Parts: sequence; C-alpha cells; structure tokens
Amino acid sequence: MEGGRAAAAAAEVPEIVWNQNQRRFETEDKKAYLQYELRNGGKVMDIVHTFVPSSKRGQGLASHLCVSALNYAQTHSLSVIPTCSYVSF
Repeated sequence: MEGGRAAAAAAEVPEIVWNQNQRRFETEDKKAYLQYELRNGGKVMDIVHTFVPSSKRGQGLASHLCVSALNYAQTHSLSVIPTCSYVSF
C-alpha cells in the first residue's frame, strides 16, 4: 500500500515548463508562473514576480515554480536576485 501512496504523491507534483521566450517558469496550463529577467550579460537571474491564481493557491505551486527556477540557475551557474518578495531568502 505504501508504494501506491508514493505513486499518488508523485502524480500530484505539477509539471513546470520553462518558457524561454517569455522568461517564465509556468504550470502546463500557464495560469501559475514565475517571471524572471536576465541581467549582467545573462549571468544573473532576477526573479521579479511569482503568480498563482486564487483558484490554485494552497497547492504549493509557488514553491514548485521557485525550485524549478533555482535549479535552472544553479545548473547554468547563474547568480540569483530575489526581487520578488515570495522568493526573498
């Protein structure tokens, strides 16, 4: 039974898509997103805005968006500026 719970939990993790043209990480339905700007010749990711519509709040989407963006920054050796108050750390 525990394997079934783990599979169910894994199925609940939302798919986060990198939209390079709009400089966003977003849910597949594009309703929740994290907006960023590249600065300093593309060496710095400035996370400027995180948005989750009220109908989707409480599901941890903002956190998933942030993790995706921070993983991308780390993988590409980018510094991060957390302009968005949600991301400030």
